[in-house]
Amino acid sequence: MAKTEEAVTALSELGLTEYEARCFVALTKITTGTAKEISQVSDVPRSRVYDTIERLDRKGLVDIQQSDPREYRAIEIETACRRIRENYDSRINTAENALEQIEKPDSTEDAGVWSISETDHVSDRIVTFLSNAEESIHHLVAADEVVDDAIRAELRSATDRGVEVVLEVPTEDVQAAFEEAIPDATVVVAPDLETTHAVYSEWPAQLLLVDHEAVVAAALKEGGLPDVVQETAIWTYGHDHGLAVWIRELLDDRRAIRDRDD
Repeated sequence: MAKTEEAVTALSELGLTEYEARCFVALTKITTGTAKEISQVSDVPRSRVYDTIERLDRKGLVDIQQSDPREYRAIEIETACRRIRENYDSRINTAENALEQIEKPDSTEDAGVWSISETDHVSDRIVTFLSNAEESIHHLVAADEVVDDAIRAELRSATDRGVEVVLEVPTEDVQAAFEEAIPDATVVVAPDLETTHAVYSEWPAQLLLVDHEAVVAAALKEGGLPDVVQETAIWTYGHDHGLAVWIRELLDDRRAIRDRDD
């Protein structure tokens, strides 16, 4: 029963109505069936099975046998999933195209400071800023495990198009790994990154400044489950925003100290 409800929920999240999902799941159980049999297995009222099956037929998810009474069967699961995926992708593309047509503000200066509470979303935000970099990227990495493959790929892509990329990392081992992944970047060891301290139960993870405007400051905190660590972040965009100014001054000071020591 649990698997049935899981399948119904998943199909509903992919665009089928609850009745459509229940009828389709019922047909995968019984192979073929009449409206009465589908109703009994799916708990969908018999009076609603007919119109529900018609909609599934229009979506290409069931076959109908013109018998008396009519019999129905679900198409092969692989084919059904492919058609559902195509329909879902089409909806996403429609939404994306519509959103891109919406007029953007004339300026994103002083747009405020925004927070991100999911690790994947932190990475997405960083990747977005990196992909738009035109001049420079300064990236402090206090916890290299949060720098996923997508971020590394965008850093390398940035160097390929001539963007200056400077990375500060906590150890020589991490330095070697980044130099191998992003050979045209400047990767320096900053031992102070290895001795960061918790602030309100959060530990620094990474700090990013792109083109002296886009800023992401990320931290790690323990999750609700043992050994689960979650990355959170704040970000902003705007050359004159207070956070961007402060981060820019901080990184400029670090660079000045590093150049002096060299």
